Amino acid sequence: MTRTIKPEQLRTVQVVPITAFDGQGELNLEAMQILTRRLFDAGMRCFIPCAGSAEFHNLADEEIVASIGMTREVVTEEAVLVVPVGFQVDKALRLGEQAIDAGADSALVMPLSFPYLSDTGARDYYLRLLDGLSCPVMLYKKEAIPSDELLLELADHPNLIGVKYAINDIDAFNRIVRDDGGRIEWFCGNAERFAPFFFLAGATGYTSGAGNVCPRVTLAMHAALASGQWDEALRLQRILLPIEEFRARAASAFNISFLKHAITHTGLDFGQPKLPNARLTDAEKHEIDQIMGPILAAEQELAESEVARV
Repeated sequence: MTRTIKPEQLRTVQVVPITAFDGQGELNLEAMQILTRRLFDAGMRCFIPCAGSAEFHNLADEEIVASIGMTREVVTEEAVLVVPVGFQVDKALRLGEQAIDAGADSALVMPLSFPYLSDTGARDYYLRLLDGLSCPVMLYKKEAIPSDELLLELADHPNLIGVKYAINDIDAFNRIVRDDGGRIEWFCGNAERFAPFFFLAGATGYTSGAGNVCPRVTLAMHAALASGQWDEALRLQRILLPIEEFRARAASAFNISFLKHAITHTGLDFGQPKLPNARLTDAEKHEIDQIMGPILAAEQELAESEVARV
């Protein structure tokens, strides 16, 4: 099966729904289904299950495929569904094709996790995936390799639809978007904390973990950015910043742990993050509890305004 999507379908909040585990550490698809339905009903239309904030590195291929299948059942054909792939190239190809059969529209090639890297080897790796996957592909830049020069070279490939750019160098991002000349899409890979500045330089969407607990707030922020309402976008960003600032502590050690605890404030239990992700102390949990109050109030206000408009 060959999948196709339009670039504009990615010009939105690309939410990474977190992964639920039961008490035995097994996938809890029932809880994930409830969350996916909530996010869809709130307006999310681009989903990247099982990516970094959803514990990609701790998931077996069959768990990723099951998550993709569940998500497709919930969102039907009304949303774009992206599967993360990575590690050995043949493994990435197999997972990608299995996920496509389960309903994925596109693939996100996760950051290269090999100890010895070069642009030459990265080029060959990416080309194998771009040539071999029967769906549009996004690349994820989080380190020096792939270089910006390599990304611009690969932008000519007909199967490359965009890049998730997660290096916080706005000058470099501005230059690569300019030099690309509109061939592919460019997205902020570091979520709401940096999205306004990436949008000024040409980003059209961003990935989000915070959207798991406040989807309407981040969607409203994206809408403000997309329409150039910078004051409103920054007002909404300030609501979300406590989430992102906590998750960024200690070299982003709390990226997943924060969301696993925060989701309990919405009535869901997603279990503990798998090792080696950090476990929260009681004091850290209490701090998250305090952070979530105003954010959930803002989310509820937006939900109520939607009902009032109807």
